[in-house]
Amino acid sequence: MNPRIKEWRGQRVWMIGASTGIGEAAAHLLLDLGARVAFSARSADKLEQTVAGEPRALALALDVLDHASVDKACQRIVAEWGGIDLVLIVAGGYNEMRADAIDLAAANRMIDLNLRGAFNCLDVALPLLLEQGAGGIGIVASVAGYGGLPKALVYGPTKAALINLSESLYLDLRSRGVSVYQINPGFVDTPLTAGNDFKMPALMSAADAAYAMVDGIERGDFHIHFPKRFTNSMRLARLLPYRLYFWLIHKVTGL
Repeated sequence: MNPRIKEWRGQRVWMIGASTGIGEAAAHLLLDLGARVAFSARSADKLEQTVAGEPRALALALDVLDHASVDKACQRIVAEWGGIDLVLIVAGGYNEMRADAIDLAAANRMIDLNLRGAFNCLDVALPLLLEQGAGGIGIVASVAGYGGLPKALVYGPTKAALINLSESLYLDLRSRGVSVYQINPGFVDTPLTAGNDFKMPALMSAADAAYAMVDGIERGDFHIHFPKRFTNSMRLARLLPYRLYFWLIHKVTGL
């Protein structure tokens, strides 16, 4: 559904959320493949250490909730490289929450980070990509956006919103030369999942997740999901009657 990327060498990639997990692993993988990569996250010191001595990398600290900082980072990339070929919005957060313990402040923080933060990035990046008439944008949502899950009372709905958002973006941008990638990881071994006290089927490493994401983008896939043995099971589960779906989710997670 998107053009294939046959060569990463010289591609200008902006990785938003590059300090840990999938974002960090994918940023390093793309560097290894020859791309130029702008690493963005809140941790300025860590980013500087990460890119030290790498001439094809930029360290651009930002907070996705601070529109001005996102815009400043974008302007720096354009000044340095003349444009951007791919924007990957990986930044996000997770707090477990259940219906008997709603924390409104924490819920609002998660909504801000996972959803409003994405819109701040889009507001900055999309005009540039549309002006170029080329490039792509990828949004990392989650398998949690496919359907309701225990302990995901707020996280799941924000990821479902990102899935819907990426679909709408594709419909709007497909004739404008801008590719869109919807990226739905399953369980990945990152700081976000380290505190989970339930079964995580098909848990994969950040390095393997990064490879699956980059491979999907190379192929031009719109819907990139991994590991497929788990994500496809979740997609099929949504075709079941609710009684069976809820039974299956409890069986799989133990919750």
